[in-house]
Amino acid sequence: MSLRVGTPSSTKSVGVLTAALLVACIAFQLNASMLSPALVSMGNELHADQATIGLTQTWFFTAAALFSLFLPRLSDIVGRKRVLVAMMALMAIGSVVAALAPDVSWIFVGRIIQGVSGPTVPLCLIMLRSATDDPRRYGSLLGIITAVNGGVAGIDSFVGGFFTEHYGFRSLFWIMVVLALVAAVLVAVMAPESRPAQGTSMDWTGVFFIVVAVGAILTALNEAANLVGAFDPGTLVTALVLAVIGIAAFAGFWAVEKRSSHPMVAVVHLRERATWAPLLTTVLTMTGIFAVINGIVPAYVQASAPGFTVGPTEMSLLILTPYALLGWIAGPFSGRLAPTLGYRRVLRIGLVGSLVALAVIAVLGLGSLPLMVAGTALLGIAYAGTANIMLNGLGVVLSPRGNPGFLPGMNAGAFNLGAGLSFLILPAVLQATSALGASASYFVVVAVGFVITLAALGASFLIPRPAEAEVER
Repeated sequence: MSLRVGTPSSTKSVGVLTAALLVACIAFQLNASMLSPALVSMGNELHADQATIGLTQTWFFTAAALFSLFLPRLSDIVGRKRVLVAMMALMAIGSVVAALAPDVSWIFVGRIIQGVSGPTVPLCLIMLRSATDDPRRYGSLLGIITAVNGGVAGIDSFVGGFFTEHYGFRSLFWIMVVLALVAAVLVAVMAPESRPAQGTSMDWTGVFFIVVAVGAILTALNEAANLVGAFDPGTLVTALVLAVIGIAAFAGFWAVEKRSSHPMVAVVHLRERATWAPLLTTVLTMTGIFAVINGIVPAYVQASAPGFTVGPTEMSLLILTPYALLGWIAGPFSGRLAPTLGYRRVLRIGLVGSLVALAVIAVLGLGSLPLMVAGTALLGIAYAGTANIMLNGLGVVLSPRGNPGFLPGMNAGAFNLGAGLSFLILPAVLQATSALGASASYFVVVAVGFVITLAALGASFLIPRPAEAEVER
């Protein structure tokens, strides 16, 4: 795959492009994470229960996953800058709808519109790759851009809580409006246009089938997660029906791609290790780690027994902020090392570090708050700042030569699928082992996360080397 498509003429122009893309990524990340502290306030003001408010978040992330599947490919055809600017504009429109929402139904509408911005990070990585012919420099920029995925240096939740407390939850959406508009202007002015597949027809039939397949599977996982707390036959039937629809739609996608003259992705690419191995590794990594840091550990730390009776604000400062901040700091370093040490090697270093962090949490952290903080901080470096960076990067550098937008989009879907599986499997394990006692139950659930992450490490050895993105040591 060529590194030079619409390459800017100077180092300065690449730096300006990076600044514009970084603002777009920050706008998306705040759009995704800043609302967490405002969910209770949203429910109170809109007279909705927390389950419904939580569902607005689910719909946002589902929409983000679905748009991520095909917008990168569309951008190859109609123009990457054009698509990214449109995504930022729709993010702003969705934010305005949510800010003015008279009831929770309009929050759903606004969040779904905001979900169009789902592929912001992979699209920015594709644009950087086409603008940068130095693998070392691209690695550094990859780390800077992708590190935003772990949280904006840990301040997003703090800002969300502060503005909600003093100005109400609607103020957060107005912040999103401003950032999205600023990002749209910066990208429009500073980014060069590139359309490597100009003149190619978009495979909208293939898009339909893959969106239905992934949407049905993600919704089935959300339904199945509801069974963790209480079994309901209707919910089980719904989940199974959706799973069948998802499998059937993927079969339809495969059949369409085999016959299409301009497939969204050639079937031959779906069979290659360069496609399925990184996707498998992404799903397993997310499944093993995501719910641990975003659900299991925060719940344990706040519990009175056998946890540490820590309040929500203190928990964020002790657990989530260091995790995000250290990931932000480590990201550029791991990205810089990838072209010289190798993307796969740095990924494995991150996965081994994540395994060590999970072991510290399970064996030592459950009995000691300082060691729990240490374990989650290490997870921030190893997962958020290393493994996550490499998984995003591999989706770009392993993408097929004639279809650079395909694998980053599918990888974004794999991240969301893994997150859904994580919140299905790990809480289910916690519930199923509750008879062992709280301490033993939490130990088992982190141990299960460890085993799944170990499987991700094994899957990483199936990923082929992205030779063109690396330099000889």
